[in-house]
Amino acid sequence: MSEIALLIGDSDTLARLRTAQRRYVLDLFNGVYDLEYVNNRLRIGLVHKRIGVEPKLYLSAVHTLKELIYAVINGSVQDVRQAERIRAAIDKLVLFDVTLVFDTYIRSLVSEIENAKDKAEKYAQSMESKVKERTQQLEELSQTDPLTGLLNVRHLQETATRILRAAQRRAEPVCVIYLDVDDFKLFNDTQGHRSGDEVLCAVAKAIKATTRAEDYCFRYGGDEFCIIMPNCREEQARDNFITRFNQQIKLSLNNISLSFGIIDTGPYEYEEANSLIHKADQRMYSYKRTSKQQQTMAAANDLVSENSTAEVHPITQSRSIDKAVE
Repeated sequence: MSEIALLIGDSDTLARLRTAQRRYVLDLFNGVYDLEYVNNRLRIGLVHKRIGVEPKLYLSAVHTLKELIYAVINGSVQDVRQAERIRAAIDKLVLFDVTLVFDTYIRSLVSEIENAKDKAEKYAQSMESKVKERTQQLEELSQTDPLTGLLNVRHLQETATRILRAAQRRAEPVCVIYLDVDDFKLFNDTQGHRSGDEVLCAVAKAIKATTRAEDYCFRYGGDEFCIIMPNCREEQARDNFITRFNQQIKLSLNNISLSFGIIDTGPYEYEEANSLIHKADQRMYSYKRTSKQQQTMAAANDLVSENSTAEVHPITQSRSIDKAVE
């Protein structure tokens, strides 16, 4: 007991332990083995497991108790056969107690293992979900242009091919719009790259606002953008997208113009993805050249018009009058 007292070190705890041991022995020989008795024994195993007392210490204590009881029996019972019957009864009683205590101890241990298993499974599921979410985020980042938030050009070919194959199965047209900002390099050089980035973001925002949910919008590179529109004809793209896009872009960019190239394919014959995108690109540059030619011609016409309607110099006018008078 001195070793236990040294191990515990707390007098109050030691006193409670002595009281519990005394009650245990009294209950053991009380002769009333009802539900309360069973619950008390079950509680012993639970407490031992909770405070971390190993089963071998409990068995050692029980063995010591049995040895003490046997010593009392051997000293007080003269009849050998009677003493054996008493020891056999004690063995059964102690075995019953030990079974109850160990049953609770093992159940508590199994419960902890199951709880730990559940926690491990939940943690694994949480980690799996986080990894899946992170993987999806990384995939989205790998597919997204960091400046504009549109899809990047790395997945344009794959996406266009997939859309065209799906359109062929459903016999639906596919439209491609290729666009860029006019004189963007000059704007970048004069206004600065930060202003240029703001223009690109404004164009991307207008594209997002005017395209459909099923459309795929890419930043092709620099100031060039590409839009793939499933189940859409060229006329529909001009009437719906271009009109609304121009209205949207004018709200944020008044001094910027864009050039468009639009082409469709299907539903009977289909272009390859590369060919379709290339043709839309060529149409965009053709539109750009035509627009610049028209601007040049308009400027020339304005200059001619200004020269033809210019006021006559006063000296020349007076000379003309003098000649008329002569």
